[in-house]
Amino acid sequence: MACIVAVGTSVPEHRIEQVEARVVAERLFGATPDRKDLIEKIFDNAQVRTRYSAAPPTWFTAPHPFSEKNALFRDSARRLCANAIRACLSSAGLETRDIDHLVVVTTTGVATPSLDALLINDLALRRDVVRTPIWGLGCAGGIGGLARAADFAVARPKSRIVVVAFEACTLTFLAEDESRQNLIAMSLFGDGAAAVLVAGDQAGLPGPSIVAHTGITWPDTLDVMGWEFVEKGFKVVLSKAIPVIVRNHIRGMTDDFLNNNGLDRTAVEHYITHPGGPRVIEAYREALGLSEEQVGHTRTVLREYGNMSSPTVLFIMKRFMDQLKDAGDAFGLASAMGPGFSAEMLLLRWPQ
Repeated sequence: MACIVAVGTSVPEHRIEQVEARVVAERLFGATPDRKDLIEKIFDNAQVRTRYSAAPPTWFTAPHPFSEKNALFRDSARRLCANAIRACLSSAGLETRDIDHLVVVTTTGVATPSLDALLINDLALRRDVVRTPIWGLGCAGGIGGLARAADFAVARPKSRIVVVAFEACTLTFLAEDESRQNLIAMSLFGDGAAAVLVAGDQAGLPGPSIVAHTGITWPDTLDVMGWEFVEKGFKVVLSKAIPVIVRNHIRGMTDDFLNNNGLDRTAVEHYITHPGGPRVIEAYREALGLSEEQVGHTRTVLREYGNMSSPTVLFIMKRFMDQLKDAGDAFGLASAMGPGFSAEMLLLRWPQ
């Protein structure tokens, strides 16, 4: 059985207050009083106070070609992923040469050679490190990457696997796109990286066990979330049906998953849920009967970092790891949803 040993995080240097982002939105899209009112409503409802970006606020006031955006994505990915990996390994008392397998998760840019190859060079990893790049899982990528790592750890029980998720969501902003979806994304999106060390049960490293994992893709939901690829880059696709899908389906998926592992929701104390936005958090609360305390870390990460897509749930996981380092015999459920439309879940157990 695999376990989660440590989590490290990293954000870019440009901290953007929500009021600064709203000023940019009003400058670009607030030509009429009605538009200004819409922008104010969207930004106030996002419940984001700050977020971090690979570019300063002034960069977003003008259009940029995709080549420029992607170059900035690639450079930021190399720097932030390296920082997150070093932080993760340092907290576990390990060095980069101790990594046996590197899994890199992203959805907001492209690179060939892929980011894992770039990081192997940047961090001087061993030449025999196994590489697994994962692209396109969106917000579900952090949990999806951990699920794949858990399988790898079972196959090679002595292995130490690092899963690093990076997104530069802010760089997908289109200055010429006046759609409501673009405004919602602008009010929510942030950039960041998170690295998680997963170890096999013969690696001799402590941490909560990954008891099981599952995933589901609902049919006929391809238009719920994703990208439309246009000349200037990635145009966001976000359906207002996302909270409805969470409310209608996440309880059944959760109950089936827990029942298959001999548990029910009363056995799970800790819920590590990805915050797509405030309405998604409320949908999770309603569907699973969660208390405000149980979504506290989720709300805090959304407020302080925005929605960073795949790394976000790993930022939340780090807070749980810090909180529960002395806890015993507790179950946790980590979950996130992404394009497909799909969901990924992990069942965790902190040791006695």
